[in-house]
Amino acid sequence: MTSTQASHASVKADAPADAFTHKLAAVADAVEAFLADRLAPETQAGEITRPPRLMEAMRYAVLGGGKRLRPFLAVEAARMLGGSEAGALAAGSAIELVHCYSLVHDDMPAMDNDDLRRGKPTVHKAYDEATAILVGDALQTLAFEILADAAWQPDAAIRADLVLGLAKASGLGGMVGGQLLDLGAEGRFGPVSLGVDDTLQLQAMKTGAILAFSVDAGAIVGGASADERAALLRYGLALGQAFQIADDILDREASPEAMGKATGKDKEAGKATLVDRLGLDGARAECDRLVGVCEEAVSRWGARAETLREAARFTVARKA
Repeated sequence: MTSTQASHASVKADAPADAFTHKLAAVADAVEAFLADRLAPETQAGEITRPPRLMEAMRYAVLGGGKRLRPFLAVEAARMLGGSEAGALAAGSAIELVHCYSLVHDDMPAMDNDDLRRGKPTVHKAYDEATAILVGDALQTLAFEILADAAWQPDAAIRADLVLGLAKASGLGGMVGGQLLDLGAEGRFGPVSLGVDDTLQLQAMKTGAILAFSVDAGAIVGGASADERAALLRYGLALGQAFQIADDILDREASPEAMGKATGKDKEAGKATLVDRLGLDGARAECDRLVGVCEEAVSRWGARAETLREAARFTVARKA
């Protein structure tokens, strides 16, 4: 059995006791194996060579850490709809590469200037800034290479939908645009005062767009109807918003040891958060409301959607 076949088998593993945490861990293991294969040092078909330093730094940035929530959402949405779990795993892993690229670039001195990520030195600290830039570039392009590969999804229309969806979610109208708005909220480009609606828009782009697309990717692979995709998009958008609010609460309350990175920096930098706008109690109440939105959005699937409901509850209850 190849490592890729083993990763597919691990996604299908039944969870004995704590169903949700076992499923999350099983998908994380499958993603790790899939990405380790894609980031192997050996030159692949159509390539001239794989520079060893670049491959080492890419593996450092991607492997051995993270909950892999984004691919988990893709796999579980596809599973719920009876779609290809192998196709959803590949799509989710591509999304994870985009997420990892964004972290590498966010950590750099011109952005958030962080020294630690997941409890170890950030890529630009472990290597250098030029290597970190190229790592992010290479992870992003590899993500689209995976989505466009017929080996994982033979249907060309589905591949096109996945590529288009990830491009929009991660680009100027999504994650990248949201990052720019986030920098602007710090006052880097002049005085600014964001209200609740402005903050929600910023966070929907910066964090929510990729999380929402993770669910939509599973819907695409699972052959969802337009109405089903709309329902899952409502779930994904609410989940993305809840995730960001929970992250902002953790930045205020969690220890650096628990988070694996510095905490309290968002407040120091003057970043726009709903914790500032609503207070901690108000932010927690909004998280609870958003979990309700998630649960309502997937109610049509009954018991088949229980894992997605648990994912929403996990998002707001996590401690790191």
